[in-house]
Amino acid sequence: MTTDRVVSGEDPGETPGPRRPPLEGLAPPSSGEGAGGVRPGSDPSRPRERKTEARKRLITEAVLDSGSATAQELASRFGVSIVTIHRDLDELERRGVVRKFHGGVTAQPSGIFESQMSYRLATMALEKSAIARAALQHVHPGMSILLDDSTTVLKMVEGLPELAPLHVATTFVAGLRQLSELTHDHNLTVIGIGGRYDVAHDSFVGVQTNEQVRGLHVDAVFMSTSAVSATDMFHQEEQIVALKREMLNSATRKYLLVDHTKLGRLALLKIAALTELDLIITDAGADPEILAAWSAAGIEYAIAQ
Repeated sequence: MTTDRVVSGEDPGETPGPRRPPLEGLAPPSSGEGAGGVRPGSDPSRPRERKTEARKRLITEAVLDSGSATAQELASRFGVSIVTIHRDLDELERRGVVRKFHGGVTAQPSGIFESQMSYRLATMALEKSAIARAALQHVHPGMSILLDDSTTVLKMVEGLPELAPLHVATTFVAGLRQLSELTHDHNLTVIGIGGRYDVAHDSFVGVQTNEQVRGLHVDAVFMSTSAVSATDMFHQEEQIVALKREMLNSATRKYLLVDHTKLGRLALLKIAALTELDLIITDAGADPEILAAWSAAGIEYAIAQ
């Protein structure tokens, strides 16, 4: 039987402030470096490649913060030529990060762009807070819970001390930072799941991470994802799909936390059927047709407002 619960109340979410890019320019060669500032025997192209990638990351963040930018603005900000900026923007457009127009770029909300941490933190903050508060109603003292690396689930962390004692496991470095602070004054046992660090997600992924999750059994898992259809949940990255599948397998109860912008969407890889979940929690902006399809399929959901 489908449940449509409404949870009221909103807390304004915070969005990260713009990052200030580092000054451009090459440092003078230090002692021990050869001519041109390159150590003997090293590949002179590697420092240049690292610097170029760092600039592309900062360009991505600058476009995200402002929504759009002209090529001239970006060239002035990063102290490079207009030709260099256009070369960077061409590559970022090829990756699906930005969309170019005559004279500038806009943010491109593609699956790749959405994996950027700054994008995830800044979007749908109010809805994520409401969804997280609704999810906390399903956490009870004495439980063991597993949290994924989503910013929606991250909003749950601040409410966990009131529900202590708890065992809380996560792969999310941002979550571990918050949880570590809370353990000083609250009865929270924090389990950090390690592996290969993924910068874009600020989380651990890979074979070692999957093996550690496989070795756990928790009372409940709380996760989100980038795309949810009327019948299935998806993600665009293979390593994330593999990890989320292991998380679902490790939990007695399974909760999916998704704001309405994720609904009615598809991505490359299927994680699981929605019928495998115990509850989906979304917000009042959810498409009624999607909710009707869930009701017809007997998929449990709750609406947080």
